Amino acid sequence: MTGRVVVIGGGVSGLASAALLARGGADVTLLERHGQVGGRAGRLEADGFTFDTGPSWYLMPEAFEHFFDLLGRDVAEELDLIDLDPRYRIFFEGEPGADADILDVTASPEDNTATFERWSPGDGEAIAAYASEASELYRLALDRFLYTTFERPLAVADSSLLPRLPELGGLLTRSLESRISSRVSDSRLRQLLGYHAVFLGSAPGRVPSLFSLMSHLDLVDGVRYPRGGLYAVIEALLRAAEAEGVEVRTDADVAQITVVDGQATGVQLRSGEVVRADAVVSAADMHHTETALLEPQHRTRSERAWRRTRPGVSALLVMAGVEGELPELEHHSLFFTRDWDANFRAIMDEQRVPHPASVYVSRTSATDPSTAPDGHENLVMLVPFPADPALGATPTSREGLEQHAGRYLDQVGAWARIPDLRARTSVKALLTPSDFAGSLSAFQGGALGLEHTLGQSAMFRPRNISGKVDNLLYAGASTAPGIGVPICLISAELVAKRLLGETGVKPLNTPLPAGYLSRTLRRDRLGDVARLLSGASAPDAAPAPDGSVPAP
Repeated sequence: MTGRVVVIGGGVSGLASAALLARGGADVTLLERHGQVGGRAGRLEADGFTFDTGPSWYLMPEAFEHFFDLLGRDVAEELDLIDLDPRYRIFFEGEPGADADILDVTASPEDNTATFERWSPGDGEAIAAYASEASELYRLALDRFLYTTFERPLAVADSSLLPRLPELGGLLTRSLESRISSRVSDSRLRQLLGYHAVFLGSAPGRVPSLFSLMSHLDLVDGVRYPRGGLYAVIEALLRAAEAEGVEVRTDADVAQITVVDGQATGVQLRSGEVVRADAVVSAADMHHTETALLEPQHRTRSERAWRRTRPGVSALLVMAGVEGELPELEHHSLFFTRDWDANFRAIMDEQRVPHPASVYVSRTSATDPSTAPDGHENLVMLVPFPADPALGATPTSREGLEQHAGRYLDQVGAWARIPDLRARTSVKALLTPSDFAGSLSAFQGGALGLEHTLGQSAMFRPRNISGKVDNLLYAGASTAPGIGVPICLISAELVAKRLLGETGVKPLNTPLPAGYLSRTLRRDRLGDVARLLSGASAPDAAPAPDGSVPAP
């Protein structure tokens, strides 16, 4: 008999986990609170406009390719990917009374180096060297850190890594900001290399310099756009999950994970319905899972531990339609304040709404005209905000944030030299920290997941398995490996690796064979569950020396 799995949450990690476990042989039911799947990576349609309500950068293409390969699918057939050139445009706040400086980062590394060199002699070559080192670190992360559950930490540090341990020590204890400042003299070009920290829910002075690897993604690897927006990824994951036999239920709000004799036995919905299972995977916000879906005696992390946990940045997200064209903006445009440090202090330390703000603007209609009616442009403006669920929680607070949104539109219009931007713009929707806290049950209203400080990254990030409840696993942005759409795909694979007892650092072999969970190496309760889920009754594989699962 095949065992049952309940997956809580239909975001990236939930859909991906459901698809992988169904392929492994489990009978999987995915429960999504809302009327459509997507989670943070949602879609809004209004007045002929189509908006991504969350992630909008397609990075790490190899992670997408590998995930779909696991299911025997070709990402090229699943997604229509468009290579963006320029990759993005940056507007740097000018001195008082002066126009913003404008810089395009293009698909040509040579052109970029020449441009950087013109801006600041010596910095062009310095950034080229920095990007080359970023590529090495990125490959190291893929090879050693991203695809491991850290169940066997010593597996990460094999003989090839030992000579680099002193270097890695420095990369972990030194901030990204410090590493950049030691290499590049121009403050604007430092911002070019440091803005990725926001993708990690943090600030350049707070994340380890190991994350300089992210400059590989835009300066070397490139930036793509899936036609239809990032929600096209959600649609592809949904197709894959349903093809593997997953039952996807929307409008199914989980109220509690049921636990009997220390084992997860299913969930109870707010409607009162009980959905029984042999294992539960929660892809909901981890803080919500631990504090709202589990009774106190079943929680891995104490209230004190959560008080010490950093939620990462939140956001004010403005989805708007603009009459006429916006050639002044690229598909991705970034607006950086001159007083960068003060901007981050306001958000991260002072819990204060910043003005002026560093702003990200997405104009998908530049690449995909179908996202806006004829004669209009699609515009999404994201402003990093304090993680404060009170922001937007009352009519008065929401009205204040609407006024802030107008000021940010004025700022974008002034810096990009679009004097009538606000007059041409109609705001269709506003998402606030309160919305993230309410709609997504996000910890303290954070927009992304737990901040990637040293103490909340890699082996120090919350584990993807409960320390108190058997058969309860976690997926998503607040467990390993962390924040981002491709990273959440890897998170789903780590759920499968945990059930398999695969403690190595390499990704699973592709494609996964049907019923692969029967190959589990575990000799504990979780191994029994994995075999039950696959329909197998006895072990049929011996552990490899490195803890990896034998290739199919």
